Amino acid sequence: MADVGEDELLAMVFPILTAAGESGDVTVGPGDDAAVLAVGGGGLVATTDAVVHGRDWRDEWSTGEDVGAKVAAQNLADVAAMGARPVALLVTLVMAPSTELDWVLDLARGLATVAASAACPVVGGDLSSAPEGVLTVSVTAFGTLDGRRAVLRSGAEVGDVVAVAGSLGLSGAGLRLLSDGRAEADPEAVAVHRRPTPPLALGPVAADAGATSMIDLSDGLLRDASRVAAASGVCVDLSSAALAGDVGRLEPVLGVEAARECVLGGGEEHSLLASFPARAGVPGGFRVIGTVRAGQGVAVDGIPEQPRGWDHFGG
Repeated sequence: MADVGEDELLAMVFPILTAAGESGDVTVGPGDDAAVLAVGGGGLVATTDAVVHGRDWRDEWSTGEDVGAKVAAQNLADVAAMGARPVALLVTLVMAPSTELDWVLDLARGLATVAASAACPVVGGDLSSAPEGVLTVSVTAFGTLDGRRAVLRSGAEVGDVVAVAGSLGLSGAGLRLLSDGRAEADPEAVAVHRRPTPPLALGPVAADAGATSMIDLSDGLLRDASRVAAASGVCVDLSSAALAGDVGRLEPVLGVEAARECVLGGGEEHSLLASFPARAGVPGGFRVIGTVRAGQGVAVDGIPEQPRGWDHFGG
């Protein structure tokens, strides 16, 4: 799997899963931030994500509340990236019998806090035991499009502007500081890494403003922008001048090169990256950081960049 990588694996698996046939109830299938089902009159959005102890969090860095808040937020960000409003969560917890009860209750509190802030209740889920050392939390999120059209990764057009809602690089910087034992150097960045707060309300706002594409920045700006570029058949060209403030924010604690790398490749930010027709402008809460041009892949100031960032199997 380390030789294949996440995107390559999905390209192999999706044809197998879809070979069983199609359903008229599915309007958006695998390959975007979430699926869309034609039920309920307004379009039902569904997505799921999991976190694994020792891989997605370490106990010395994150509490149970942090984990609960984070896994809820990352799922809700996928719903928002489709232009939808979150409506419900399902939670699955797989754990060894030796797992501390207090940790599980803290996890529930973190989930409940984020669910309440999004007006998106937890409506059920599953519990399962596991061998020693195994602890996994999975959340499935549902949303409604409220009658609007889903915003996909595949709609960016040449001439569009590229804009972001939310921070860039803070979560990646927080991870670096935790790894280096320097959490006190930038408490805000560490807090964003532990408990990201996606701009959920701006997903539907972007859709209503005519966003042509949108994605949740879960795996890094370059990698996720490259996914939009690949799905849309375009080049996403980012502006270093527009990103200078994000780099400058982190430079005092990381240095300029590490700060730039966090902005371009740092994952788990869960901000929203969207494209809009240039003539329409961007809605409040978004800022322009690039353009869509002819070509393919992702670039900075016209210079092609490798789509680096987090990959579950390639690192």
